[in-house]
Amino acid sequence: MANKLGEAPSTSEWTSEEKENMVQSYGCHMIVEGATPEQIQDKKLPTDTLQIKYKFNDKISIDLCRGKKVDIFDLYYDKFGKESLIAIDWAHGTVSPKMWGYKPPEKKKRK
Repeated sequence: MANKLGEAPSTSEWTSEEKENMVQSYGCHMIVEGATPEQIQDKKLPTDTLQIKYKFNDKISIDLCRGKKVDIFDLYYDKFGKESLIAIDWAHGTVSPKMWGYKPPEKKKRK
């Protein structure tokens, strides 16, 4: 689900195996990797989305993730090391997590 909302930079610090492991081991879901300021301010995100600001290879990046704050901390600490994590804050989403990604069924046309 990374880079779902708009156009994010193409450089990826996460491999596909790591993204699968993220869900299985930590219970976290990556919504946007390398988020832009517009993606961070997006109101169409679920209310439980967290923005994770971290430093890797002298570059500061922000990812948007869903999960428990402690699990997200563990994930980024294990992946990038001791002094890489800068901040974990709430994103600006306003959609209920239950309704995020929900698509209503198509209504059949009456004859």
